[in-house]
Amino acid sequence: MAFNLKRGACAALILAGTLALLAGSQASARSGVRDTLTTPPTDMPAYSATVEQCATSTVQAERSATFTAQMTATADTQRMGVRFELQQRLRGESEFHTVLAPGLGVWHSSEVGVQIYKYVKQVTNLDAPAAYRAIVHFRWLSDKGRMLKRSESRTSRCIQPALSSQVTQTPPVAPTPVAS
Repeated sequence: MAFNLKRGACAALILAGTLALLAGSQASARSGVRDTLTTPPTDMPAYSATVEQCATSTVQAERSATFTAQMTATADTQRMGVRFELQQRLRGESEFHTVLAPGLGVWHSSEVGVQIYKYVKQVTNLDAPAAYRAIVHFRWLSDKGRMLKRSESRTSRCIQPALSSQVTQTPPVAPTPVAS
């Protein structure tokens, strides 16, 4: 019995440590920028762009898409930069088009010497029904500011469905017993 209690306490301690690590990583992601690691892992891709979160709501101000861009320095890189473009496709449209929003279309740069640069961008107040995606532009700069490399990537879609039928949320009605 004492062995099981000890094992359970050990498992609880491991779980608490894992939750603390996850909470710390979420808090840093909300700040927008995260410069990490001094030496990049060898199996990491050079760059990526993803949808981190797609929040739907019946209230337009609560609809959002959170995009993440991450890139790894090359041997000669001193700074890295990312720029986000938001694209929208409304219901009935066949193509995505770029929309303007605060903080989009501007370069966000890493500190000098960072090996892995991660930037998180959230866009709120999205229209529905619509689909959204980000085009992320990446650039790697030398110590003199000369562009060494550039690339771009497109994220997957964030779908904002029409939720007008869910505006009023009422509890389910209990069935009425039928007298026989």
